[in-house]
Amino acid sequence: MTLDLSAYAADKGVKYFMISYTDLFGGQRAKLVPAQAIADMQKDGAGFAGFATWLDLSPAHPDLFAMPDASSVIQLPWKKEVAWVAADCVMEDAPVEQAPRVVLKRLIREATAEGMRVKTGVEAEFFLIMPDGSRISDEFDIAEKPCYDQQAVMRRYDVIAEICDAMLELGWKPYQNDHEDANGQFEMNWEYDDALATADKHSFFKFMVKSIAEKHGLRATFMPKPFKGLTGNGCHAHVSVWDNDGKENVFADKGMPFGLSAKGKTFLGGIMQHASALAAVTNPTVNSYKRINAPRTISGATWAPNSVTWTGNNRTHMVRVPGPGRFELRLPDGAVNPYLLQAIIIAAGLSGVRSAADPGPHHDIDMYRDGHTVKDAPKLPLNLLDALREYERDTELQQALGTEFSAAYLKLKHQEWNNYSSQITDWERFSTLDA
Repeated sequence: MTLDLSAYAADKGVKYFMISYTDLFGGQRAKLVPAQAIADMQKDGAGFAGFATWLDLSPAHPDLFAMPDASSVIQLPWKKEVAWVAADCVMEDAPVEQAPRVVLKRLIREATAEGMRVKTGVEAEFFLIMPDGSRISDEFDIAEKPCYDQQAVMRRYDVIAEICDAMLELGWKPYQNDHEDANGQFEMNWEYDDALATADKHSFFKFMVKSIAEKHGLRATFMPKPFKGLTGNGCHAHVSVWDNDGKENVFADKGMPFGLSAKGKTFLGGIMQHASALAAVTNPTVNSYKRINAPRTISGATWAPNSVTWTGNNRTHMVRVPGPGRFELRLPDGAVNPYLLQAIIIAAGLSGVRSAADPGPHHDIDMYRDGHTVKDAPKLPLNLLDALREYERDTELQQALGTEFSAAYLKLKHQEWNNYSSQITDWERFSTLDA
């Protein structure tokens, strides 16, 4: 039975709903709707001009309607009179096939039809910085190896604890918070869930972290590489597949190497085969490639991959298998679209299962030290343009995510690259003004 949002508002004391959808560039778009009007919005949707956001639409297109998915509703822990609800985009009573949440839901249906219930968790890293973005917010956070720094995390206790308290209140089962490998960087973990639920939580988490940081006079950024010399923001994804009842982990097989079943290996095989094209979505900005192709950072390691390799419990590879029944994809970064991250994992994994894909040999070496000895592993794209070209070549992945989505995404991302390429940077002036 669908939750009645009017009744929810009356029960919870909610005065306003944020009906929210995520565009192709990960932008969160919302209408603030009074509770008195939510019944009509739940029936007909909130109207938007789609061209005004990052979707491949024109001013001549009819209204885009965001249909709230009442099952996703979240009362804001820091502002109880407001509730957020994820929405699906429709136009003229048909789903907008390029809309990220629509793409994900279609792929979840495909996986379900093949007896697979994909569950995921994400590790969304972020920096707490000054409002103008010029530097980290903690002037005393200067250690060469700041990861897990006890004093540094406590100096930001008010922010981190308020976010964690909110997740506890929401029932997300958060289980640890820490200062990460870069000065000013943090990570907060909550329990894995079904792919759509994880995507909704991930989307809300980014909104919540930014909002609570602003409440404390700070700014939070998930930008992949905001500071030269510091470790970038990753968004590692942990993936497992269960039966449709959610009772049996079909990736788990204690009799197999790494505890990964035959089906798990073929799913991983799909990830490996499509990895270079995956980067166009998992690493979606110009700045993304400053993280995955970065020189060694102040702490001694980037913690990001640069080659298409997999391993056991070893963090220097693109994929690690830390324990039975799941693997960790370390490629995605903080700019990744929460819905497209889940969608492309499922699309590539389904491709692998359907074709019985072999992930290739695993490597037990330290890729940061000895990666040059691996001759058969493709390098990840060097920049966004290379990644887009890899995605253009991967017609199977394009079709899996949808031809309408793929065409829209490639068009707008090429525009973004062209815009970047037209900029004159300070580095260029410094290096070539006297050429």
